[in-house]
Amino acid sequence: METWLPIIIQLVAGLLGGNLAASAGKKGGGLGGALGSIIGAVGGLGGGQLLSALGVGGGGTSTDLMSIISDVVGGGAGGAILTAVVGMLKGGAKKS
Repeated sequence: METWLPIIIQLVAGLLGGNLAASAGKKGGGLGGALGSIIGAVGGLGGGQLLSALGVGGGGTSTDLMSIISDVVGGGAGGAILTAVVGMLKGGAKKS
């Protein structure tokens, strides 16, 4: 379970970050709930893994408080950023 905990935290945080970013960008149509959630989860996993690879988060065990906080922040930010980028690309393609 200790190896899966960071991945689960990153996916859930990315899902939440993606939903927040998708709902904030609904003025122009948005991505929709399901697509925003999927993109957010993928971005959350990528963002969390990137922070882990860079050594951010204390480098302790997966149940260490700094590691959990790093997974939540990296996952949420990664999910929100990827969802916002895909939303902008989709919006730009729709206008063309």
